[in-house]
Amino acid sequence: MAIVETRNLTKIYGRQIACREICLSVEEGQIFGLLGPNGAGKTTLVKMLVGLVYPTQGEALVAGRRPWDSRGRREIGFLPENFRLHEWLKGEELLVFHGRLAGLKEKEARRRARQVLELVGLDKDGGKMVAHYSKGMQQRLGLAAALVGNPRVIFLDEPTSALDPLGRRQVRELLGALKQEGKTIFLNSHLLSEVEQVCDRVAIIHQGRVLAQGSLKELIMGPTEVKARVGGLKPELEENLRRRYPSLRAEGSHLTVALNSKEEIPHLVAYLVAEGLRIYEITPRQNSLEEVFVKLVGEGEKLECG
Repeated sequence: MAIVETRNLTKIYGRQIACREICLSVEEGQIFGLLGPNGAGKTTLVKMLVGLVYPTQGEALVAGRRPWDSRGRREIGFLPENFRLHEWLKGEELLVFHGRLAGLKEKEARRRARQVLELVGLDKDGGKMVAHYSKGMQQRLGLAAALVGNPRVIFLDEPTSALDPLGRRQVRELLGALKQEGKTIFLNSHLLSEVEQVCDRVAIIHQGRVLAQGSLKELIMGPTEVKARVGGLKPELEENLRRRYPSLRAEGSHLTVALNSKEEIPHLVAYLVAEGLRIYEITPRQNSLEEVFVKLVGEGEKLECG
C-alpha cells in the first residue's frame, strides 16, 4: 500500500520550474531514495511532501492525507538539510519540546526523548547544552528530533552530511532498524553509495523531472560486459565469435563481450565451450548506480538543450 503518493506535483517560482509533474509512489515500510544533482528539485519536492511549500498544481498524499493537513503532519518526521537547533536548550529539553509539538503528553515526550537519544548514540549527552554539541552531534540530535514523535513516515534531507564514516554507518544501521519496525523512510541524498546500501527503491530527479524510478535491480539492469580468460583461441574461431558477438574484443587469451543482460552469460559460456575453447575465468561487470545516474542526468541535459 502506498503511504506516499504524488500525482503531477509541480512547483513554479515565477519563471523557474522547480518541480514538474512529479509522480511517485512509496510503499509503506520501504526506504525510498531520492537522487539528483544540486538544484535538481529534491529539497523543493520534500518540502511539498511535508507541507512547508504548497504546490502550484498536482497533489500529494502522505499517510492518506494532504501534507498540510495538521492531522497528517503528526504522522511525519522531518530532518531538513539546513536545520538550526535551539542552542539555549539542553539536548533532552529540545527533544521534549519537539515531542510536545508532535502531540505527545509531557510524560510520554520525556520517555521518547530518552529513547531516541539512545537510538542516535547521544544518551550520555542529553544534559548538555545544544550550543556545546559538535556539528556531528547536532546532526544526530536533528535526526532524533525527527523520530521523537514516533512518526510513520520519516523524511530525511541529507541526514549524514556532517557525519564521519563511523557516524554514517551508525545512521545506516538505524535506518535498517526503523525499517524493521515498519517505518517508511524517504531519504534525500547525493551519496550514491549510501543509497545503494540502504534503499529498496530509488528515483532519479534532474531539472525538476523524474528521469527514472524503480528498485535498484531494475535501474541497474541492462547491458552487461563479460570478460573471459580462455585457452585454444585461433584466428578463424575469433572471426566466428565476432560474427556472433560484434562487440567482441580479443587481447591474447582475454575476451571481452557486451551482452544485453546477465541472463545471456550461460549461453555465451556454452557457445565458447561448444567451439572448443577452454574456460579459465568468467567475470561479469554490470552497471553501477553511479553509471546509471551519470548517464540519465547527461541524457536529461541533452534533452533540455535540444
